[in-house]
Amino acid sequence: MKAAFFKEHGGADKIIYDDYRDPVPDATETLVRVRACALNQVDMLLLDGRFPPPEGLPHVNGCEVAGTLEAAIPGLARGQRVVVFPGFACGQCEFCLRGERTVCLRYGYLGAHKDGGYAELVKVPAANVLPLPDGLSFEAGAALPLAMLTAWHALVVKAEVRPGQTVLVQAGGSGVGSAAIQIARLAGARVMTTVGSDDKIEFARGLGAEHVVNYRQQDFVEEAKRWTGKRGVDVVVEHIGGETFERSTYALTRLGTLITIGSHDTHWGRLDLRHVYSKNLRIVGTNLGTLLELRAILDHVLAGRLRPVIDRTFPLSDARAAVQHVLDRKNKGKVILVP
Repeated sequence: MKAAFFKEHGGADKIIYDDYRDPVPDATETLVRVRACALNQVDMLLLDGRFPPPEGLPHVNGCEVAGTLEAAIPGLARGQRVVVFPGFACGQCEFCLRGERTVCLRYGYLGAHKDGGYAELVKVPAANVLPLPDGLSFEAGAALPLAMLTAWHALVVKAEVRPGQTVLVQAGGSGVGSAAIQIARLAGARVMTTVGSDDKIEFARGLGAEHVVNYRQQDFVEEAKRWTGKRGVDVVVEHIGGETFERSTYALTRLGTLITIGSHDTHWGRLDLRHVYSKNLRIVGTNLGTLLELRAILDHVLAGRLRPVIDRTFPLSDARAAVQHVLDRKNKGKVILVP
């Protein structure tokens, strides 16, 4: 099959489009013909070596996949349009048995711990396949399984966002940021977000953000205080790390919650603990969500209550250009590869 893969770590120039070994599913897996695969910041960490693929190199990125089944599985026919839940769990460790599969001792992601969807074919656990409703395109389906699901789990399940609360979403122009703005608004919250360029301000407002801050020109902590009448926000969704992580706690009100769902700039962050304990802050980490939550998201998207935000599509053969587009932070929402 054709795939876009890399044999060494580095930048977009390390992506190779060429023949690649065909995936061979075992008894618990199935083959999906990829019709659309969304790029994710996880891909960038894998590519540059900050998150080395456990199975080694060469490696095919791609966590978020929609496509068609190459063979029938229980309940689904060959050719069925599907979306793939990207998380793998053993189902047997103490955390899986407690229903907390995202912290499974052997947890992994499609496209990270195994070859992913920058390819014509991908093998996935049969249990991870969901029907893609006829009303949704493959591109829309590919924009949901990681970015929107992670944002949903963070805001709805972990932060338990309620009507009337205030939420600060970092990097509103990203895939997860554009999803988080919509989900917070769906929950009835007021939303402030940060962007890295002025051309993303109206984009973020169009998703429902009430206040948009260009973090390169304004101090988002001061803007959060001004926006809330010096109170601070109830919830921050943070996925950058470093100074952004630290300063996000300063934007919170008392009893506020910082949800960290990634570390796309750096894996490190520090905290002024006096600030944390004196204001009784909650610092909560989370990743992905559940298959049932993905079903709920599909229902909301189909009903028009949530919208997959797609910046642009690239042919799989132009994966190098697609990756560079994301690395340059030019995207507003998800970037999609189409074989």
